[in-house]
Amino acid sequence: AAAVLLARMAVYKTENEEAFDILRWLDRMLIRLCSRFADFQKDSVESFTLSPNFSLYPQFMFNLRRSQFLQVFNSSPDETAYYRSYLNRENTLNGLLMIQPTVMSYSLSGPPCPVLLDVTSIKADVILLLDTFFYIICFYGDTIAQWRKAGYHQDPKHENFRNLLQAPKDDAAAILDERFPYARYIESDQNGSQARFLLAKLNPSVNHHSAGDSFTAENFIFTDDVSLQVFMEHLKKLAVTSQ
Repeated sequence: AAAVLLARMAVYKTENEEAFDILRWLDRMLIRLCSRFADFQKDSVESFTLSPNFSLYPQFMFNLRRSQFLQVFNSSPDETAYYRSYLNRENTLNGLLMIQPTVMSYSLSGPPCPVLLDVTSIKADVILLLDTFFYIICFYGDTIAQWRKAGYHQDPKHENFRNLLQAPKDDAAAILDERFPYARYIESDQNGSQARFLLAKLNPSVNHHSAGDSFTAENFIFTDDVSLQVFMEHLKKLAVTSQ
């Protein structure tokens, strides 16, 4: 609820202030909160801990900073106004979903399960279902896409694979039936043109700067944005520093 409230305050401030100034304001608010409510020894980053009630709050602020509510690049003024209006009118759960989308993973090795909103969740043999409230994307890993294109799901011998392809579609349809306004549904293969909708929301924990020889193209994002880990490191450093 606190994350949604602060997001609405930030959206309100966009009417009279520049986005850069609002991002700085969000950062200052987060640093003050951590300085007051976190447990730490002064000037000791390693001692920094947040209570369970606040442990996810910085993560929501990280995603809010990267969201379409404050980053208006590649969005028309009408789209930006549309997104911001629904952030102000929807309930808390939907507001949290807008700020930090959910990701479900489907594979042949087990039942569907939630995974981190992170680039490391992309795997060649899984299907990801991303729900951002405004759109839902069904993302097929490279191996899954190749099997589908080869028509394996049409072979009676591969019923499990056919069921795997159908499961995220059924779950997406159930979400769409209850969602108002009606969300946009997108299907994309790994490395496909529509994959950008998923990649734009993922935490770039591994990018082209930090990726080593052990990472392939499917494991990182080409971006200069900081990751959640770097964001948290700087937050801890600023929170524990003597004023």
